[in-house]
Amino acid sequence: MAISVRLDDSFVTHARVYAEAENRSVPKQIEYWAKIGQIMIDNPDLSYEFVHESLLATEEVKQGLVKRYVRRTKSD
Repeated sequence: MAISVRLDDSFVTHARVYAEAENRSVPKQIEYWAKIGQIMIDNPDLSYEFVHESLLATEEVKQGLVKRYVRRTKSD
C-alpha cells in the first residue's frame, strides 16, 4: 500500500545526497533507511556493517550468485 508522507525539506535534501551516492531514487533511499532502522531496533546488538552485509548476502542468494558449500574433509 502506497501512502504520501510529508517530510522536512532538509531531510529530503540529505536523503537525495545519499540516494545519488548509492544510485537509488530518493524514495528508495528512505525505504532503505527505514529497513535498516527497523532491523537495528529489533537487533540492537548487531553492528550496521553486519546488517548491511547480511542484506547483501541475502540478495546474492536470491539472485543465484552463490554456490552451495561442499565440505571436502570428513567430519569426526
